[in-house]
Amino acid sequence: MAKLTIFFGVVLIVIGVWGFVATGSIHPTALIPTWIGLALAVSGALSRTEDAKQRMMWMHVAVTVGLLGFLGAGSRAIVELVKAQGGPFSHEMAVATMDQLAMAIICLVYVLLCVRSFIAARRTRNNAA
Repeated sequence: MAKLTIFFGVVLIVIGVWGFVATGSIHPTALIPTWIGLALAVSGALSRTEDAKQRMMWMHVAVTVGLLGFLGAGSRAIVELVKAQGGPFSHEMAVATMDQLAMAIICLVYVLLCVRSFIAARRTRNNAA
């Protein structure tokens, strides 16, 4: 899971940089996916250890960051989509909403993969005992 965590972190970093550049490089909030991605990548890198307790801790930190990323980006995307029902999107709003939706979907997929992995690890541990 550590490599997958780093991969998802890098994807979020790229999305954040793309959103920042696409909105004219004037909206620092477009970099939020970059910070979430950086936290995931660092957690993934720190979880690449032989110590099982450390690995579990860092993976739980990473999945918590992913869950917060999903909840934050998903809620903001929904708010923006509801506000835009009455009129057209500006270019920056369209890019920002796409950025938020992409981050929410990526974080949701990551969290679901982590939960599946945690369940499999628990089953393996219980069967070994």
